[in-house]
Amino acid sequence: MSTETIGTLAAEAGSDDPYTALRAIAKLHQELDRAEAVAVRRARNANASWQLIALALGVSRQAVHKKYGRK
Repeated sequence: MSTETIGTLAAEAGSDDPYTALRAIAKLHQELDRAEAVAVRRARNANASWQLIALALGVSRQAVHKKYGRK
């Protein structure tokens, strides 16, 4: 994932063609999900608490732990 890829997709999401915009938005969701997972993993490796990660993401501690906690 690169910021260039995300920037390109964000620009395409503003397309006048609704099909192009929707495809870009779907891809953007995927890229951002990957980026979030990497950032959460890095935060946990740096000993950040689930509470701190949840606060940064604007969700509950339980939600972030359920999504990213070890199963």
